[in-house]
Order: sequence, then C-alpha cells, then structure tokens
Amino acid sequence: MRQVVIALAVLTAVAVSGVSSANARTVWQSNHPRRTQVNGRLANQDARIHRERATGQITGAQAHRLHEQDHQIRQEERDMASRNGSHITRAEQAMLNHQENVTSREIGR
Repeated sequence: MRQVVIALAVLTAVAVSGVSSANARTVWQSNHPRRTQVNGRLANQDARIHRERATGQITGAQAHRLHEQDHQIRQEERDMASRNGSHITRAEQAMLNHQENVTSREIGR
C-alpha cells in the first residue's frame, strides 16, 4: 500500500508541474538547453530512486543519500548558472553529467 501511495505522489507531482508551466517551460527550455538536459536527467534519477525505494530494491537510508547527491548536483547547476547569466557552459554541463553518471550507477546496484 505504501508503495502505491509513493508512486501516486510522484506521478501527481510530475503531472502538476507539467500542466502548470507547460508554455513557460518550452520557452525556458529553448533558451537553456544545457540546463534542461541536466535537470531532465536529475528528474529521471529522482523518479528511479522513488521507484526502487517503492519496490524495496534500496533502503530508505540509501534513497535519502541518493536524493542528497542529486540535490547537491542541482545546487551546483544553479550556482554555475548564476555566475554566467543563467546559462551553463559545455564544460560545466559535462562535469554535471559526470556527477550524474556516478549517482546513476549507484541507483541500480
């Protein structure tokens, strides 16, 4: 039952965020393609963490640690963008993707 509640919460959050800002996101995405790519990966990893926690493949402590890693990457992306007129460079995107790859490998263990 708890797994169903978690899955519904994730789906609801995704649906609400997509409906409320669909037009603004499209403009933002076209102006910030590197940030969109990085943030899309973070959202995907967040859903994977929730799914694996809901199915019992990882513990609550593992999920918490993985969420903290993703949060740290997201904060770093925001910090990088704030220094460069709300954009990130290719090198910054590559560094963030490398960090996401490390976290991604930990999710599926």
